[in-house]
Amino acid sequence: MNLYRRRKLVNRFNMTAAVATTLFGLFWLAWLLWTLIGHGIGYIDWSVFTQPTPPPGGSGGLSNAIVGSLIVTAVGTLIGAPIGILAGTYLAEYGRGHKIGALVRFFNDVLLSAPSIILGLFVYEIIVVSMGHFSALAGGIALSLIVIPLNVRITENMMALVPDTLREAAAALGIPRWKIITRIVYRAALSGIVTGIILGVARIAGETAPLLFTALNNNFFSTDLLQPIANLPIMIFQFALSPYEDWHHLAWVGAFLITFAILALNILVRLVLRPNK
Repeated sequence: MNLYRRRKLVNRFNMTAAVATTLFGLFWLAWLLWTLIGHGIGYIDWSVFTQPTPPPGGSGGLSNAIVGSLIVTAVGTLIGAPIGILAGTYLAEYGRGHKIGALVRFFNDVLLSAPSIILGLFVYEIIVVSMGHFSALAGGIALSLIVIPLNVRITENMMALVPDTLREAAAALGIPRWKIITRIVYRAALSGIVTGIILGVARIAGETAPLLFTALNNNFFSTDLLQPIANLPIMIFQFALSPYEDWHHLAWVGAFLITFAILALNILVRLVLRPNK
């Protein structure tokens, strides 16, 4: 009886601690979202989406920064996601127990934990210095180095969860291995792989440090991948530090747009990929 009471007490303590820590985290998240809503939503109008960033004291919006962020994020995702998925496929299907696979995992873990500013400095030295100027392409490549290790890890884990019995059954029917991977394993792990891509987008959408060394910024509207380009993270950084009240408002609007765009994207993906009951 004493043992039962002790276990019950421990269980209650653990449940209470789990609920308390969850509420603690949700409290700060709710406070953050409420702060963004309070400071940002009141200054959103059509000019935010149709006019470029203004000079001090002038009127304007964030159209160039919004388009620039979409371009740089798209470039980083289009470069990083396929590489990460293919590397994760190799580790899950061919690299089990191999020394090369273990080496790839080690370097992937190092890249996954590398500070983003170091990746930006690396791309600056390799690409920006070689080209002689900043560019959106360099910014996208820097962001892709953040996406790659994340997608490698998630893809490998999701594909490893697919039972080997499915692979063995398909192989017994004479199906080639590449078809087993593309037609069976990928389909079974699709929701996890897509979630990994979305997490990669969420990870790089607000990155500032790599873009300071690569894409820099542009006060004018530009879609040229080989030229500096405006983007929301750097715009928020510059406007928040400025002494101008109207720029502070635009910084809050930019932070609101980034946060709630990623939140809406995650919710949409979860709804679309939710299994039918």
